[in-house]
Amino acid sequence: MEVQKLKILPEFFKAVLNGDKLFEIRRNDRDYQQGQNVELAEWDGKDYTGRSVLEVITYVTDYHQQPGYVVFGMRPID
Repeated sequence: MEVQKLKILPEFFKAVLNGDKLFEIRRNDRDYQQGQNVELAEWDGKDYTGRSVLEVITYVTDYHQQPGYVVFGMRPID
């Protein structure tokens, strides 16, 4: 399965690493699905920092989201 590489700003990347942020809100331009793997790559606004984490999507919903957006739950890949 292909891994989708997604940019994430440092403040949110830190929250993911700490285990405080277990979800992402994203435009659903990649047809996110449960079981899909994503690489969250830290992005400082100009460049990648070189830090990233691999996660698996555990749940996807568009409930109460703007049209074309989804929320997905995720957990680190062991």
